[in-house]
Amino acid sequence: MVNVVTAYGWLLHWLLRAVGLTPYMVEIEPGTVIKFWGPCDAVSSAKCLSSKPVVVLLHGFCGDGIINWQCQVAALTRDYAVYVPDLLFFGGSVTDKAERSPEFQAECLAAGLGKLGVEKCVLVGFSYGGFVALKMAEMYAEMVEGAVVSGAVVAITDSVVLRAVEGIGYSSCSEMLLPVSVGELKTLLSVACYRNLSLPNRFYADFLQHNELQAMYSNRKERAELLEALVISYKEIKIPKFHQRIHLLWGEDDKIFKVEFAQKMKEKVGNNATYEGIKSAGHLVHLERPWLYNKSLKQFLSSVFPLPGAKN
Repeated sequence: MVNVVTAYGWLLHWLLRAVGLTPYMVEIEPGTVIKFWGPCDAVSSAKCLSSKPVVVLLHGFCGDGIINWQCQVAALTRDYAVYVPDLLFFGGSVTDKAERSPEFQAECLAAGLGKLGVEKCVLVGFSYGGFVALKMAEMYAEMVEGAVVSGAVVAITDSVVLRAVEGIGYSSCSEMLLPVSVGELKTLLSVACYRNLSLPNRFYADFLQHNELQAMYSNRKERAELLEALVISYKEIKIPKFHQRIHLLWGEDDKIFKVEFAQKMKEKVGNNATYEGIKSAGHLVHLERPWLYNKSLKQFLSSVFPLPGAKN
């Protein structure tokens, strides 16, 4: 019997190719490879051929880039050169290095984009991808011209973790984000979504067993280590003052990182930060309310990249 999630992944790959994207396996260094989906004309003599502004979509912890951003890619490809990487230990991206920090993810991502000819870009990060986007904006200010972040904070501490997970009945991020049964996966999605999903058990079971895109639960040990690396001590916290514009685009009913996290972060990050809430949406705001999310995202992008022909 065909795994329905795997079959859906194949469909998504066909749709990406239909809107002009193709996969690239980029070796950052021996033992470290990042998979990107990007414009078909992305690479020629290591230079990006597209004249369109570059938008990079960074996925969350549950799923690879394409599954996370399936509702956004086609909406952006007319006006922007869209790149969708799989972060390390997700999808087709791997490393044999022991490093697990967001800094290492940002370093590899910047190096991979550089090898694809990208010099400037705007990052769009959701959840774990939001942490990486903020770190990359801090580390590579000349490359990153702006960032849109949903469901992620600029620095995560033990206190933040406890507030985020204990309030919804978990003891750790790993317990919440690495379910091993259909029941645990249902619970996770009920927490992440504003409305309860009415899906057959077959879907959840197939998602847990799905390996074609390594969507959710391969590399469990390494993914648990990624979560551990996110948590830093209070003594190490340094809130950067970003020179770029940082737009916090939040589901107003996010049960994991509530809007108060976003509002407090806006105050700490500096004058270049803005906040916008989307009603009737939870942590998975970009999948639950894609039309509103895409509208807000394109408004921000058009303010960073004034495009005469762009429609918001």
